[in-house]
Amino acid sequence: MAKQSGRIVGEVTYREGDGTSISIPPGPCEITVTELDATVTWDDGDTRGSTALPLSEYQRYLDSGAIELER
Repeated sequence: MAKQSGRIVGEVTYREGDGTSISIPPGPCEITVTELDATVTWDDGDTRGSTALPLSEYQRYLDSGAIELER
């Protein structure tokens, strides 16, 4: 399991169940990558959000530049 700091800089969305797409707000995030998925955690004012993205979707966001990893 690898944990990294990153930034949401483009349109990154997720779904809760069968609901509509929800945007992750731009800004800093923490990403934990496992063999199964990538969990993205962020703060949005007074609330903290978290979602698990399939690895293919996570890689698509990295490739498009919507998520940037801090080095």
